[in-house]
Amino acid sequence: MIRKIVIAIVYITTVGMYAQDGTVSPYSFFGIGDIKSTSTVENQMMGGIGVYADSIHINLKNPAAYGKLGLEVMDKEGLVTYTAGVSNKQFTLKSFTEEQQSSVTTLDYLALGFSVGNGLGMGFGIMPYSSVGYNFVEERTNTSGSLTNVYNGTGGLNRAFYSIGYEIIQDLSIGATVNFNFGTLESERLQQVEDIQFGTFDRRSSRVNGFDFNYALNYSPLIKGNKRLHSSIRVNTQGNLVSENDRQIGSFSVASGVTIEAVEVNLAAQNLSNTELKIPTTTTLGLGYGEDYKWFIGAEYSFQQMSSFENSFLGAESVTYEDASSFAFGAFITPDYDSFSSYLKRVTYRAGLRLDKTGMLVNDVDINNFGITFGLGLPLGRSFSNLNLGFEFGKKGTTRANLIEESYFKINVGLSLNDRWFQKRKIN
Repeated sequence: MIRKIVIAIVYITTVGMYAQDGTVSPYSFFGIGDIKSTSTVENQMMGGIGVYADSIHINLKNPAAYGKLGLEVMDKEGLVTYTAGVSNKQFTLKSFTEEQQSSVTTLDYLALGFSVGNGLGMGFGIMPYSSVGYNFVEERTNTSGSLTNVYNGTGGLNRAFYSIGYEIIQDLSIGATVNFNFGTLESERLQQVEDIQFGTFDRRSSRVNGFDFNYALNYSPLIKGNKRLHSSIRVNTQGNLVSENDRQIGSFSVASGVTIEAVEVNLAAQNLSNTELKIPTTTTLGLGYGEDYKWFIGAEYSFQQMSSFENSFLGAESVTYEDASSFAFGAFITPDYDSFSSYLKRVTYRAGLRLDKTGMLVNDVDINNFGITFGLGLPLGRSFSNLNLGFEFGKKGTTRANLIEESYFKINVGLSLNDRWFQKRKIN
């Protein structure tokens, strides 16, 4: 069993390593890039909510959920859960005058969680945190002729994390996650004027790293017999990131693209060689109701003081920030998780929706994101392992004020594989 798990994880990792850039969104031009989902396929397909916790799935958004791992399914012998996910996202980018299509395939997460026993669980893993991947052209006309700016950006931040959760008393759990964020953000602007032989370039690079922490409290008592109330509060503390910056300006041949002259900018003289990026604290409140392993319905509300965010080195003049918020709704149903006669009755059916107010105002227009999600959890044999398939339709941005509207369709594939991490010897 373990050998099969390792082979599956190595395969998924290889797919992710050779995947395309993490995004093609023009909105990754702003801030630290396009913020990625930090949840498993199971949670993503319920609108991304993290209030629900059970004993056989890792919940990457809610560290208190690790206190439930292994309980009720492995007695006192412990459980180890491997989880990994990949996705393919099809984009349709539409302006007021034209439309383009593109796609990206990425490794979304790779994690391991295990039960230590007595209500204590731990986990660790890695995932992308943000992605930069834009390429767009801006054209202006003035008395000197036509002016063209070409903007390109690549890179992003990754996140390595370690989580611990503990059930203090029955149905009350606490948890914490430490996240280490690291990566490089790169941007380039090429500028050329009509009928001028040479153009100019401005290249910037930021090597970013830093920590943030996620704290969670879950309370999930039984009420009305076998029905359970789920509630949680999670606080993702301010991310204090340090950015080591470089900037190069120069000229190039418009005809050949060859660099003519390049100069390293003295950022130290401008106090920009090392800057701070502070990602504001996010607070999430969750509430749900359901019957264990059969059905669940829940909602979450998140808010973030994004108005305090600033990127003094890679900042853009056309963007301002205001407080961000998000509402998510999700549900699942498993007709009969223990059925011997029907495989379809053991399948878990999930659905949800979310509305994100990102906090970005570009050209004084709010940039919002709306998504509808649904998916299937397919059992693998008679074990607690499953293959999860998810789908999401969504739209971000608008064509107003010369902006871009993103319509997207996302396909997720995730594995949640379970085994005992130790067994007591039966014979000495």
